Amino acid sequence: MARHPLAPARTGAPTAHGRVPWTARRRLAPLLLLALLVPAACAGPTDTPAGDRDAAVDSDGGGDAPAAPPPACPFTAEQASELAGLALTDQGNCLFGDGRGVASLTITTASRLAGEATWDYQHEQAGKRYERVTDVDRGVRAYVAAKDIEGEAVMITEKGSYTVTMSSFSTDVAGYEQRLRRLLEAIPS
Repeated sequence: MARHPLAPARTGAPTAHGRVPWTARRRLAPLLLLALLVPAACAGPTDTPAGDRDAAVDSDGGGDAPAAPPPACPFTAEQASELAGLALTDQGNCLFGDGRGVASLTITTASRLAGEATWDYQHEQAGKRYERVTDVDRGVRAYVAAKDIEGEAVMITEKGSYTVTMSSFSTDVAGYEQRLRRLLEAIPS
């Protein structure tokens, strides 16, 4: 069967001049580059002993000691209910709800290092989101922020950092501040 005279050249087949078409070279170039880079990437640093590489991975990025794990949830459902002034049920992962899907109390824990790394950003964002932000003399650093429908408290202690968020508790700014302060006072520092 004869080929049409204007049909495109088959990829990979030499042209009339004996050269491989551009499309075939374009497909081969990434494969050749990959073949050159894979051995270099897999080799890794050769002048660092294995123990030193492991220590560098476990490090907190700036010191010699590894970062401490985040603290556990500081409250049970009963304690959270008493401190927040509303009957709450434990919904897992330090999340407490009123059982109707309206009010919620969430406590997020992190290492002290993580809390200090994000402190400035969290404090700045609280100033933009909440009606009132007040620094509190508790732990290493702490603040309470509130508006009419929610509140937030952040505290860094020697053991770790805590972010407490309350929403839809049917109270005003002062009510959120009071409840958040009570919760911060109950967290062991």
